[in-house]
Amino acid sequence: MSTVQIDRLLDTVVKTGASDLHLTVGRPPTLRLHGGLRNLQTKVLDADDMVALMKSITPERGQQELQEAGSADFGFAYGEAARFRVSVFRQRGNIAIVCRQIPNKLLTFDQIGLPPMVQTLIRRPRGMFLVTGPTGSGKTTSLATMIDFINTNMDHHIITMEDPIEYYHSHKKSIVNQREVGTDTSSFEEALRRALRQDPDVILVGEMRDLETIEAAVRAAETGHLVFGTLHTTGAAKTIDRLVDAFPVTQQNQIRVQISTTLISILSQVLLTRVDTKGMVAGYEFLVVTPAISNLIRDNKSFRIDSAIQTGKRFGMQLLDDHLWSLYSRGMIAAEEMIDKSKNPQALADKVHQAGHSVGRAELDEEDVKTND
Repeated sequence: MSTVQIDRLLDTVVKTGASDLHLTVGRPPTLRLHGGLRNLQTKVLDADDMVALMKSITPERGQQELQEAGSADFGFAYGEAARFRVSVFRQRGNIAIVCRQIPNKLLTFDQIGLPPMVQTLIRRPRGMFLVTGPTGSGKTTSLATMIDFINTNMDHHIITMEDPIEYYHSHKKSIVNQREVGTDTSSFEEALRRALRQDPDVILVGEMRDLETIEAAVRAAETGHLVFGTLHTTGAAKTIDRLVDAFPVTQQNQIRVQISTTLISILSQVLLTRVDTKGMVAGYEFLVVTPAISNLIRDNKSFRIDSAIQTGKRFGMQLLDDHLWSLYSRGMIAAEEMIDKSKNPQALADKVHQAGHSVGRAELDEEDVKTND
């Protein structure tokens, strides 16, 4: 299989609007389209095809990393059409590749349905704004939209640390410097430490993976910067617990106090397949840190945050399950999809039954009720 064909495959991804391209031995090239997998009508790939495909798109550095570590991640621009984030890895001794399409076009707040209050919050001069959710839930897209809004409307110096860089931002009213982990800097923590000497107004940390990065991000927010970060948690309360739990027990009280004063907001999101039209829609949980919520964080009462979100509707706050229910009620998503992605599946299943509808699958037996970590 020649590079001509990788071009043809990537063309198909762009034309169909697929989110991912999967290439592995023993199966034809496969697209992820509107959440489901679709085989392309071409030959089944063998080991030689996979080596040729890998060599046609993987830079030298990535090929070396694949040899040494068994996997490599990198991003590349596919002409003007799109960018791709690529993961190449070994499985059963063969090579497999997954290409995630990163659209070139930045979306607006309205297009991705972000809560309107977000625009007000990201004008703040300092603090920490977290976007959380499982992999592939659109966190990167939401953050790119926010960064683009600041870039368009405010004269700031924005520094991003990403692994790899996905959306490219051109300089508009702001200066945007984007640093790629592995290419421009060795780690998120190192980039964050250096960033404070680079006169930033806004810092974006692609992933708050470890104690050092979380600590550096909180410090940056405390010293008068607006810091955006992501975590793979579902829900606002769980996100706060995850941040605190990253620290040794002896430091947890101190970090609670720091988070209670620096945190502005948590936007937690999931991506759902639409049933009314083709495509996806995001479901959001949105927490705005008010003095009352700040007290709950400081006093280690994160279990009361959900009810505080419910009473905070005038600030635009909403619980994930409430937003999922409203998407379902408007006929945008199926009941099964709503229940699969919810924090409390049983409660929503009961609500569907009370409304006189049925859930398509009988997967909600007592022992099967899914719990989110």
